[in-house]
Amino acid sequence: MTDSPQDQYDVVILGGGSGGYAAALRGSQLGLKIALVEKDKVGGTCLHRGCVPTKALLHVGEVADAPHEGSAMGVNLTLDSIDHAKVLDFKDKIISRLYKGLQGLVKGSGVDYVEGFGRLTAKDTVTVETAEGTRELKGKNIVLASGSFSKSLPGLELGGRIIDSEAALQLPEAPKNPIILGGGVIGVEFASVWKSLGAESVTIIEGLPHLVANEDEAISKTLERAFKKRGIAYSLGIFFEKAEQTENGVKVTLADGKTFEGDYLLVAVGRGPNTKDLGYEEQGIEMDRGFVLADKNTLKTNVEGIWAVGDIVPGLQLAHRGFQQGIFVAESIAGQSPAPIVESGIPRVTYCEPQIGSVGLTEKQAKEQLGEDKVSVYEYNLGGNGKSQILGTTGFVKLVREVDGPIIGVHFVGTNMSEQIGEAQLIVNWEAYPEDVASLIHAHPTQNEAMGEAALALAGKPLHSHA
Repeated sequence: MTDSPQDQYDVVILGGGSGGYAAALRGSQLGLKIALVEKDKVGGTCLHRGCVPTKALLHVGEVADAPHEGSAMGVNLTLDSIDHAKVLDFKDKIISRLYKGLQGLVKGSGVDYVEGFGRLTAKDTVTVETAEGTRELKGKNIVLASGSFSKSLPGLELGGRIIDSEAALQLPEAPKNPIILGGGVIGVEFASVWKSLGAESVTIIEGLPHLVANEDEAISKTLERAFKKRGIAYSLGIFFEKAEQTENGVKVTLADGKTFEGDYLLVAVGRGPNTKDLGYEEQGIEMDRGFVLADKNTLKTNVEGIWAVGDIVPGLQLAHRGFQQGIFVAESIAGQSPAPIVESGIPRVTYCEPQIGSVGLTEKQAKEQLGEDKVSVYEYNLGGNGKSQILGTTGFVKLVREVDGPIIGVHFVGTNMSEQIGEAQLIVNWEAYPEDVASLIHAHPTQNEAMGEAALALAGKPLHSHA
């Protein structure tokens, strides 16, 4: 098959998720001729099967919790029922609106959007099986952005009442007593939403010592206390052994022989790189357990002209990370010199109740890197924050600083606290000193004041707290 002129590009992008479409849109802005290949729908997992639908359900959960919370402040409400079909319709309408908007952006950008299954067949070629036949797209540059999939464990087959997060989003009704395997971001978010939507019991199985084990330990402990108060159970520090489907549900056995029974088992043990059978290794790209080993500063692979972004590159599997990496690669190809993306400076948010946010180093990481005596920390309790008291939330803001240096980590937990991630990432990424933040005026009464109060204390001039 000979290439027609229109199949020659500056950049061919394999995958239309957050990283891929960002690279396509930015590359087109910079005058590059772009082909974007996607076998499913532009927007990828985040829009269709991940971030957006999960957060839509979490918002429904917040509304469902309102009657219970209202009675404490004199507003007597009752929750008659939850129409789960309408809940799913609400979620799907949000996805549809965003999807149509994204389709319009891609269409209007001049990007050649190629729908079909693409595979890397040469160092400069992606071959796509489309509905109309096979197309060979040649690019001076190739960007690999093929995303990730829900992982399971060896011997644990998905199907029936053993489900992954994508299947969980489509359940016709909320589970009554689900078991969740994995206490990371996905696991705790589903635990939170199912409890809010009326589950009689929710149990999380986590082999590590804490829930959200990648967060600062103080955050994990606060979440565990909050979940216990909400009636969300968890087993920590004992690994999963096996799961059996019963007549009405699932029976889970742990390594110590303890068993749990529920109507569904959600497998939330992380996401794997979607790179199998896509031709990457055949073209000599360096890989490790399915991940593409792109240079962390340049996102170039070991093969000239091939770049990689998003979940297939080792590191945080976050849509906004892939998005920024896509922009970075497009600008690099166009001859600009964008600043490298620092992994620790990427903001992280978990939208369970209470919400968690963090950016930069944890206290433990900072002490390991700099030394015990080179790090100082401060926790400001939300008990002293007026808006948090109005919302009825416990929690805190924790700042980690290098002694006599900038703030290198910001961590917080509490109702609605995810909204503080914006200032948090500016503090860390602009290497602000506590004195810099303390001199800024934080509006009253807001939860944002907690950030200012923590900085005041760390700068040695606490007002509403003791340093």
